[in-house]
Amino acid sequence: MHTARDWKVILAILTCNVVLMSASYTMLIPFLPLYLIKELGVAQANVNMWNGAIFSISFLIGAIMAPIWGKISDKKGRKLMAVRSSIGLSITYFLGGLVTSPEQLFMVRVLQGLAAGLWASELAIVSSSVPSEKLGFSLGVMQAGLTSGGVIGPLLGGVLAEVFGMRASFMIAGIALFTISLITIFFVPEPPHDETARVSAKPSRQIDLLKKPVIKQMLILSVLVQMVILILQPIITLYVAQLRGSMENIILIAGAVFSLGGIASSISAPFWGRFGQKDSFGLTMYLAMGGAGVCLLLQSIPNQLILFAVMQFVTGLFFAGINPSISAVLANNTERAIQGSIFGMLFSAQQLGSMAGPLLGGLVGTYWGLKEVFIVAGAIMIMTSIFVKNTRGSIY
Repeated sequence: MHTARDWKVILAILTCNVVLMSASYTMLIPFLPLYLIKELGVAQANVNMWNGAIFSISFLIGAIMAPIWGKISDKKGRKLMAVRSSIGLSITYFLGGLVTSPEQLFMVRVLQGLAAGLWASELAIVSSSVPSEKLGFSLGVMQAGLTSGGVIGPLLGGVLAEVFGMRASFMIAGIALFTISLITIFFVPEPPHDETARVSAKPSRQIDLLKKPVIKQMLILSVLVQMVILILQPIITLYVAQLRGSMENIILIAGAVFSLGGIASSISAPFWGRFGQKDSFGLTMYLAMGGAGVCLLLQSIPNQLILFAVMQFVTGLFFAGINPSISAVLANNTERAIQGSIFGMLFSAQQLGSMAGPLLGGLVGTYWGLKEVFIVAGAIMIMTSIFVKNTRGSIY
């Protein structure tokens, strides 16, 4: 069993990995439409179609592959799966900087979906390495790292694209991911592995997992939460421009406003982890989901950008408590021998939510209006909060 110092060192290393991983992704994805137009010669009229297809395909492939990689990690080791994913992703990022057509970039994103699973692997390693009484805190720290990378990424990506060009940004992201591979190989030990893992990881055990009500509930909640998190992506820039009454410097301003939620989440995630460990993760989810839902509804009201920005920050404070609690409940209701599988399923659920969110946001924004996107998102979060309150009982 790891000593106190060991698990803290492992947590620190994996959190740094997660920051690099998240920053590498978010430094490129917001600028994808610009890359298609400027570097790959896509016509303005076709950019939305290509952007949607290229954005979504990686999530679709990732959702299909995640449970498979999770099962393999239970049999062959979580560290091996983390290295596989980080090396695979680093190669695809390099290839992304070399493509000359949208069709080639689409195929690179297919490969990226096949390589995906680094976040799930990191979660599985943490859940198997830290003491059970520190699980909530540890997952909160990991979530803070993920969110911090999401804040740093777009800002860093904008600077790198301006100074070195967008193709160089892909290369730099590839180097960051390869660095994660080396760090994992040399500094992260394989977590303690139960001798019964091979038996426990049989396909029948994976099916049994899905028969447990708490597992099904957490996976469904994960889809809905991820959908709400990404529902704002297609409309945030337009909404900020609408509140400002001007398109001048809109990318910079919208990015700054959007990042406020991430900054708030980074600050509050460890607090939510401790709160869940001390009281219950079900109570944490109920409060965090309800608070996020109310804040999203309130975000539809302001007609001034400064008030909207304040609410964006407050919303982020609540969102930070949700995903670590879901991860903790799944870990606490799963044998360590098959936690790779359960986090693979969680990643798959999040990928499905990531696909559905931007699509729903775009549809609501187009046919109802931009304010209504916040109302729909808030209503979904309040309904999930009520569901958790009515079903959590004593199991989570």
